[in-house]
Amino acid sequence: MALAIEAKRQILTGNQRHKTDTGSPEVQIALLSTRITMLTEHFKTHKKDHGSRKGLLTLVAKRRRLLTYLRDTDPERYKAVLLKLGIRR
Repeated sequence: MALAIEAKRQILTGNQRHKTDTGSPEVQIALLSTRITMLTEHFKTHKKDHGSRKGLLTLVAKRRRLLTYLRDTDPERYKAVLLKLGIRR
């Protein structure tokens, strides 16, 4: 499930560090978090969709790696992202 263009644009504007920022860890983590939430809702009705479950685990692992990178490089930005997105860690 891909994000709609408008939803993606809204996530980008809410997490960008500057106007043309599309690849900073904050933006990537926000996009991944949205996709993870969408897939979690999907699994409430499609419990046996194991192919998508593997994709979900891949997204969670990627987000975890990005969070670890951000924690190691800039702890202040890391804490801000956790608070803004409501991620427990």
